[in-house]
Amino acid sequence: MAIMPEDAFVILEQLLESENPSSSFDLLIAQFRAAKDYRSLFEARLMRKRLELGLPLFLAEDLSALPSELRDVYSQAVTEAAREVGELFLSDGEIAQAWPYLRATGDSARVADAIEKVEAGDDVNRIIEIAFQEGVHPAKGLELMVAKYGICRALSAFEVSAVEKDREKCIAVLARNLHAEVVERLGSAIEQEEGARPVSTSIVELIGGRDWLFGEYSTYVDTSHLVSLLQYCPEVTDAGVLRIFHDLCEYGKRLSQQVRVQCQPPFEDVYVDVDHYAQALSGIDVESHLTHFRRKVAEADPERMGSLPAQALVRLLVRLARYEEALEVALAHFPHARSADLACPAATELCQLARRFDRLKELARERGDWLNYAAASLEARTLRVAGEG
Repeated sequence: MAIMPEDAFVILEQLLESENPSSSFDLLIAQFRAAKDYRSLFEARLMRKRLELGLPLFLAEDLSALPSELRDVYSQAVTEAAREVGELFLSDGEIAQAWPYLRATGDSARVADAIEKVEAGDDVNRIIEIAFQEGVHPAKGLELMVAKYGICRALSAFEVSAVEKDREKCIAVLARNLHAEVVERLGSAIEQEEGARPVSTSIVELIGGRDWLFGEYSTYVDTSHLVSLLQYCPEVTDAGVLRIFHDLCEYGKRLSQQVRVQCQPPFEDVYVDVDHYAQALSGIDVESHLTHFRRKVAEADPERMGSLPAQALVRLLVRLARYEEALEVALAHFPHARSADLACPAATELCQLARRFDRLKELARERGDWLNYAAASLEARTLRVAGEG
C-alpha cells in the first residue's frame, strides 16, 4: 500500500469534512494510480461507489441482500474497476497480477495477447500456470514449458490434462519441438562424423544415405516421447504438422528393433502405421494408405482387438469425407455402439453425414429410438421430395 505524505492527510481530512466527501476518494485514487498501488486503487473506486449509492463503506462480498437495482449498478462498478486495474497491471507487464481482475471481467483474451509476447525466463512459472493449466493460452503455455523444462515435461503435462482449447495448436508445439530436437541431435552426430553440419532441417534428408546413424541402440530422442506424440496424429489437420509427423515416422522406421516398442492396434508398428495415417490425411496416394487399414480390419481378431482397427479406419474415412464407406465399416463392426464408447463417430452419426436416413430409420427402429426414427423419416421424406433419394 502506498504511503501518503503527511500534508496529503491534511487535504484528505478537509475533503472528508466537506460537503462532497466522495471527492476524498478522487484524491486517493489519484495517489494510488501514481504510486502504482493498483489493488488499493480498486478498493478506493469501489468504496467511492458505495458512498455514492448510500451503501455501507465496509460492505460484505455477498451482494445478494442488496436491492436488485443497487446490486446491478454496484456490480457494473466492480466490473469497470476490475477491468481498469487489470489493464493497468498489464501495461506494467504484470500479467500474473492482472489475471485475477481480468478473469473476473471475462477479458481472458487480453491476458492471452499479453502472454503471447512472453519469453522463457526464470519467472515464468505463474505465467505457465495461467496459460496452460488455467486454459488462457495453452499452446503458449506449452511452448514456455518446453523452453524452461524440456519436451518430456511438456508432453507429460499435455497427456494428463484434458486440453480442449487450441488442442491442435498444442500438438503442433509438441511436434515442432520434438522434431527440432531430433534434427539438432542428428546434425551434431553428422558433424562429428563428417566434419560439417548439414543445413537441412528435414529428417528424411539428414538420414538419407547415412545408415551408420542407426546402430543397435542408437536413438536421438527418447523413444517413449516420440511414441507418445505420434498417438495424436489422427487429430492433426494442418499440412505442415502432418509433414512433421511423416518426418518423425521416417526416423522411427530406421531405429533398430532393440529400441522399438509395440503399441496398441491398429498402430502396432507405430512408425509404419502412423505414417500411413499421416500420408492419407495429407492426400498423398490415399488409396494405398486406406488399403493398409482396410487390410488391418479384415485381418483383425475381434476377440483380441475388439473394434479398434475398424474405429481407426472409420475415423480416417470421415476425415477424408468418405462417409458412405465409413458407414458400411461401422455397420459391419459396431452398429449399435454409442459415440461415448468409441474413438470415432457412431453409426447413427455416420448415417446423418452420409445422408442415409433410410439406414438411420432401420437403426433407430432396432434400438427402439422413436425420436431418431421420427427425425430420420422426415429427413428421408424431404430428400424424396427434393429428388435426392
